[in-house]
Amino acid sequence: MADLTLSRSQLLLLAGTANRPLAEETAENYLELLLLIDAARRASAARITAVLPYFGYARQDRKDQPRVAISAKLMANLITHAGADRVLGMDFHSHQVQGFFDIPVDHLYGAPVFVSHFRQKQLHDPVVVAPDVGSAKMARGFAKRLNASLAIIDKRRPSANVAEVVNVVGEVAAKDCLIPDDMIDTAGTITEAAAALKRLGARKIYAFASHALLSGPAVERLRASPVDEVAVTNTIRIPEDRVFEKLKVLSIAGLIAKAIGYEHSNQSVSSLFD
Repeated sequence: MADLTLSRSQLLLLAGTANRPLAEETAENYLELLLLIDAARRASAARITAVLPYFGYARQDRKDQPRVAISAKLMANLITHAGADRVLGMDFHSHQVQGFFDIPVDHLYGAPVFVSHFRQKQLHDPVVVAPDVGSAKMARGFAKRLNASLAIIDKRRPSANVAEVVNVVGEVAAKDCLIPDDMIDTAGTITEAAAALKRLGARKIYAFASHALLSGPAVERLRASPVDEVAVTNTIRIPEDRVFEKLKVLSIAGLIAKAIGYEHSNQSVSSLFD
């Protein structure tokens, strides 16, 4: 067996996978990650890459009201100053989060996994429905890859974690609808969108997101909704009591493994961004 010392190898720290990352345990996972980075740095690791399948606190990326923390920037600072040389992440809540880090960031997307999954289905006249205006660019990318049309939901948030569908722009009647998002938290956005699409005559409804937080009433809402399937990835471990019959968990292990291999051998990971 080769003798690999920290000073001669590259250390990759995988945060938030193992057996614990429920949403409420994010802080504990971060503390573990920071301690591991510090230990590796003090042991003279040649390069330290923090692998973040799920970047917690990413939604707080700006001051949307007075006297609140910009948590995403704080987490980026902590990881950087702890000693990480590079970050490998998956589907950040917003792309500008990459700029919060003062070190190189490789931002992967779950799109290849989802596109492969839905191409295997016999979709009838598919339409990708953006759950809000901000998701239109992501939805357009999926529509192009799946040869589908595009629709957009005009959504309002009267309060935190509460979503209201005001209007649907596009044709969805008698079509298979796919609703993409970066994460499913309380599932308010997904279920409201699905109900609106069903009222307009949608044939089948598929929802998919990279990160399945499934907090609060999410499982009950999704069970009672007209959604036929909820596809998510395994960036976050889903406890057994949050698993339900409509849930389909897809693995991103191959994607992450390829990215780690490319980084370790100093190759470009750009081919994985598509």
